[in-house]
Amino acid sequence: MRRFSKRNQLVTLSDLNVTPMLDLAFVLLIIFVIATPLLEQGMKLELPEGGAADTAIKRDDVRTVEVSRSGQYLLDRKPMTLAQLEEELKKAHGENPDTVVYIRADQQGFNRDLYAVIDACQRNGLTKFSLRTREED
Repeated sequence: MRRFSKRNQLVTLSDLNVTPMLDLAFVLLIIFVIATPLLEQGMKLELPEGGAADTAIKRDDVRTVEVSRSGQYLLDRKPMTLAQLEEELKKAHGENPDTVVYIRADQQGFNRDLYAVIDACQRNGLTKFSLRTREED
C-alpha cells in the first residue's frame, strides 16, 4: 500500500488510529476505579460487632436506613426527616411487600433514634428489617 504518490494528490489511508480511543478508555477506567469506593458508604459510622452474614436477598428488595451519631437519617443515601423516612418506607412496602430494611446505626448514637426507625417500620407492616453490624474478622 502506498501512502504517498506524486501523481495522485488524493491519498487514501486505510489505517485506523486506535491510540486516542485507548487513551480515553484508560482515563475512564481510572475515573471509575477512583470514584467507586466513594459511592459505597453514605455516612461514616462505627458499627458494633456482629454475627454471621445474611442469606441471599434480592438487591431490589433492600432499602438501607442510616442513623448518624447526631440523629440524622439517610434512606438510600438521601437525607430526610423521620416523617419523610416513614412515608418512603410505607410507599416502598406498598410497592413491594418483600421489602427488607437494613438499619445501620452508629454505635455511639442514641438508641431513641434507632428505636424511632424500628417503630416506623413496625407501624407500617415492615417486619423484615435487619440491624447491620461490622463483620467478624
